[in-house]
Amino acid sequence: MSLPFVDVSPFLTKGTPPSPAKEASAKSLFDACHDVGFFYLTGHGIPKETCDLVLNTVRTWMLTATDEEKALIARKDAGVGEGDGARGYQRVGENVTGGKSLSRKQAIDLYATHPSAPSAPPYAPLHGQNLWPNTTFSTIFNSYIASILSLGAALMRCMAVALSLPEDHFEPFISPSFWVCRAIGYPPLTPQALAENPGGVGCGAHSDYGCWTFLLTDGTKGALKVEAKDGGWVDADPVEGCYVVNVGDMLMQWTNGLFKSTVHQVVHLGSNYRVSVPVFFEPSWDAKISPLETCVARTGGKALYGGVTYGEYLLGKVAGNFYTEGK
Repeated sequence: MSLPFVDVSPFLTKGTPPSPAKEASAKSLFDACHDVGFFYLTGHGIPKETCDLVLNTVRTWMLTATDEEKALIARKDAGVGEGDGARGYQRVGENVTGGKSLSRKQAIDLYATHPSAPSAPPYAPLHGQNLWPNTTFSTIFNSYIASILSLGAALMRCMAVALSLPEDHFEPFISPSFWVCRAIGYPPLTPQALAENPGGVGCGAHSDYGCWTFLLTDGTKGALKVEAKDGGWVDADPVEGCYVVNVGDMLMQWTNGLFKSTVHQVVHLGSNYRVSVPVFFEPSWDAKISPLETCVARTGGKALYGGVTYGEYLLGKVAGNFYTEGK
């Protein structure tokens, strides 16, 4: 198995008329999401210089920030100081995959502002403010995330055509997107770390729980593994000028299983410090998501999933993401 390619460029400009290029792009998206659940996205229009700046910003901070600087933006449980249970810096081993697998990575988690977020703590889960390392970091990331949100909207237009729906069908569900972004650093494996974790798993096997994941990584090869239909693992190595994009669980539910949310993991055995920046493009917090009728008709005529409000769904997922001493 190899990852297919999808060119999203015909959908970057909103409101353009139907065209053979759009039909070809939509067909390639349908095939990629139905058959694999992962693909390389081309024609996205985000400059290489922007991508390099984002990666270098993460790498520099992770490798040079002091313990005190990291502690200032550390993730805290909801109601504790600036904590909302999700936002902020996590040390190696704090993040949990699948409720059980401790991840060998550092990360800063960022979220869209909750529509009813108060202006000051204490914060309920996910209702807080992002904890930025510094103003330069926040300026670079806010600009980058805005670019990804435009790209995500373009991919939703492509998805609508792929499902024989009006091109603007999904707009009410994603305006605005309750996005999630992670700035991740995977330390190199020391002999001690390798002895403790022989497989070198940086992030355990899982599927993403949102809609689209737009993954930006450095040039490290052999780290991201995608589960094949035969149960084996296929490398999803970075390709110059492309994003690795995958379908999340929410999108699989939305399409009644027509699109596949594929299991993947990170096994970083290299001696370098790997940097990864996924942005998760999601519905609005209050969006009500149910299997699309057109997808139900194409998958046997029975809805396989019930309806859900996206924000409630996200809260349930995030609650099990972190390990706390004594729990």
